Amino acid sequence: MSRRPPDHAEEASHAIQEPRRPRTTSAPAHFMPSPAHRRLITASIMLATIMQALDSTIANVALPHMQGSLSAASDTITWVLTSYIIAAAIMTPLAGWLAGRYGRKRLFLVSVAGFTVASMLCGIAGSLAQMVVYRLLQGVFGAALVPLSQSVLLDINPREKHGSAMAIWGAGIMVGPILGPMLGGWLTDSYNWRWVFYINLPVGIVAFAGIMVFVRETARDYERPFDFFGFAMLGLGVGALQMMLDRGQQQDWFGSTEIVIECGLAIAGLYVFLAHSLTAERPFLQPALFKDRNFISGLVLIFIVGIILLATVALLPPMLQDLMGYPVVATGLVLAPRGLGTMISMMVVGRLVNRIDGRLLMLCGLLLTAYSLLQMTGYSLEMDQQPIIISGVVQGLGLGCIFVPLSALTFATLAPRFRTEAAGVYSLVRNLGSSVGISIVESFLARNIQINHASLAAQVTPYNRAMHMPQIARTWGMHTTTGLMTLNEEVTRQASMIAYLDDFKLMMIVTLAAIPLLLMVRKPGPHKASAAAALD
Repeated sequence: MSRRPPDHAEEASHAIQEPRRPRTTSAPAHFMPSPAHRRLITASIMLATIMQALDSTIANVALPHMQGSLSAASDTITWVLTSYIIAAAIMTPLAGWLAGRYGRKRLFLVSVAGFTVASMLCGIAGSLAQMVVYRLLQGVFGAALVPLSQSVLLDINPREKHGSAMAIWGAGIMVGPILGPMLGGWLTDSYNWRWVFYINLPVGIVAFAGIMVFVRETARDYERPFDFFGFAMLGLGVGALQMMLDRGQQQDWFGSTEIVIECGLAIAGLYVFLAHSLTAERPFLQPALFKDRNFISGLVLIFIVGIILLATVALLPPMLQDLMGYPVVATGLVLAPRGLGTMISMMVVGRLVNRIDGRLLMLCGLLLTAYSLLQMTGYSLEMDQQPIIISGVVQGLGLGCIFVPLSALTFATLAPRFRTEAAGVYSLVRNLGSSVGISIVESFLARNIQINHASLAAQVTPYNRAMHMPQIARTWGMHTTTGLMTLNEEVTRQASMIAYLDDFKLMMIVTLAAIPLLLMVRKPGPHKASAAAALD
């Protein structure tokens, strides 16, 4: 029996199992502005993105100062950080639906305005309860800024410029957490901790004005229903997981009833969300997203990049300040070259990504990052700033080589109308990777400090000849209380340094283990790229 030749247009229409939706007269999401207009849009949205990225770490160094002003205990002041992280994690996946229903520009303006106002409220907070509520608002409004900026940059640039666009976006995303502690330390030392939040006011006003004037509104989808049950289950799972990761080390992990409950809620919420998504007619996240191989591969790889990026950033400041006596501002200055290396690498790779296979660039980036971590395993308590700066620059170059081609390849074969929702999922997975990475390295650090301390202390006995050397006996005498206290402090310092080196070695192994995953990513051909654009 003869068969009619396949109609590719018909196949494409059946591939998207959704009815044609009514659209407004607004400009389409893929409207291509002039180069000058594009630069103004980029500047406006990146101001908002950098503002949000900085706030993920800028408040960390101000916590001791906040604790006194807000009359908070040491175990409750951390809610200033936890509340923001959890709120942002829950609200990030919602960005796609909100942008589709109300328009991307409207959502962008509301998010910038809300984030700026919440920042001002944080600055005037007079109690811990007020601060936690205002930080929750910051997280709620700031969650959409990163995915919105990524989708806007992809839409206003032609496909051949996506590498350069992702270089600009990635520079703001990756440099923000690195420079945040330095800027926060300077503002806290020079003024007070409230300026950590007040600094967002002028940035937010300029970003709001730029977005209002230069960004075009997108079409609105009035027919897509809101899957409240799916969102609730995803929010429960992600929120409980973030709580578990953030408080696990403090609560002794599964020795605490709280952590057991949070783990159970995370597993139950994510399982029910997955089962619901596979069976619901119109689930919260569109199933077409997870049929794209490059998108799924990109999620796996960005999860690992998140582990490497913020876990390393979380380890270095306490190591430099607690073990080597660096002031807060000096710590930020020593770590700043890491961000400089990232920016240089992204600018260069953004121009090369269309000429060289992105998988090769990511391979170079992973190898550079692994080499920098190998350098970090050679740190010592007697070193100067040079090894820190050199390894930081090398790691920054490596992360830049990974981030730009990974962002471009992840979205290369997705239809433009999926970009905002996909960018929300992408940001969520990156943040979860960061949370997992920080929890792992902090847990290993605390455990290894105890093990190393016990191992080193076992060598401190009257039968160890080294303990009877005159220069050691004068400082670390075992027969006086002062000598024993000094000796214990030094053993703790040495044990802590070894634990940090063990963490760097673990991060190096994780980086090398990610290399085979590059085989999952496909280089999109011209026909796939054009087909994705045509499906908008």
